[in-house]
Amino acid sequence: MPVLTRLIPSPVVVDIRPGALNDLAGVLADQRICSSTGKLAIAISGGSGAVLRGRLAPSLPGAEWFEVGGGTLDDAIKLADAMKKGRYDAVVGLGGGKIIDCAKFAAARVGLPLVAVATNLSHDGLCSPVATLDNDAGRGSYGVPNPIAVVIDLDVIREAPVRFVRSGIGDALSNISAIRDWELAARERGEDIDGLAAAMARQAGEAVLRHPGGVGDDGFLQVLAEGLVLTGIAMSVSGDSRPASGACHEINHAFDLLFPKRAASHGEQCGLGAAFAMHLRGAREESAFMAEVLRRHGLPVLPEEIGFTVDEFVQVVEYAPQTRPGRYTILEHLNLNTDQIKDAYADYAKAIGS
Repeated sequence: MPVLTRLIPSPVVVDIRPGALNDLAGVLADQRICSSTGKLAIAISGGSGAVLRGRLAPSLPGAEWFEVGGGTLDDAIKLADAMKKGRYDAVVGLGGGKIIDCAKFAAARVGLPLVAVATNLSHDGLCSPVATLDNDAGRGSYGVPNPIAVVIDLDVIREAPVRFVRSGIGDALSNISAIRDWELAARERGEDIDGLAAAMARQAGEAVLRHPGGVGDDGFLQVLAEGLVLTGIAMSVSGDSRPASGACHEINHAFDLLFPKRAASHGEQCGLGAAFAMHLRGAREESAFMAEVLRRHGLPVLPEEIGFTVDEFVQVVEYAPQTRPGRYTILEHLNLNTDQIKDAYADYAKAIGS
């Protein structure tokens, strides 16, 4: 009888620990990743990446360094075009989410494997099969291969502004609400659920939710980093963003589209959206606990805490379903009108102790 199984798209190497950057040259010399020639194209920002270049350059003598201006589609295309002029074994994205997304897109465009070296933990995109880039229409998501390796040095993560860690926390916790939306879509619409992807994403969120540590603890940062990587792999397993994107991310996208100059960080908006979505689905205790954890880590749970009025938040929630046509979440299920959203928000604010 044949053994039936499936191959899971995932990195060959995942190295998450203090001091991981000290062994980056060894990881890059791994024949499964690139080759011993050391011919690398390394994309960096003008900030954290440029600082680390001075530290890493002596151990990577065959590398060519490319400074990326920002996180736009044009930036990614320019990076790919510049890389076409050389012959490289692999692309390294060294920096935050924007740099890694540009490097992902460029690596896919030139047909090279990508090594993601994250300098902050702001969201779950560092190991996902998606590059999120700003374009003329606002922001787009572009399918790309998963990174072949992920390196996260917790010493470097601690040196980044704490707001990046907080953003990653909000993004990780939103998995819990996203999976509940996926289950709702399965019950109401017959949508297929990938059980493995759902389990990985849910447990990643739960591990962060229930960890007693804080943003300055290595143990907590390890769990958060692992959770964000697992979430990215879960999206690869399922073939879309469903394991990590439900009503929480619809609310986030609505903030970005309606108030592009005032929007908060991705994770702050997703965390707030997740706590509110859990309340909408009737999971009042879970919503209150999620809000408590978000507050403990310094994240917002009310729109006023990120500079929005209640009426503006109601507008965001009402508009949110339009951001992902075809996606079914608690927002589409309830189909609340303006007054009903206002009433639901008043109940939510009271329940979490505004």
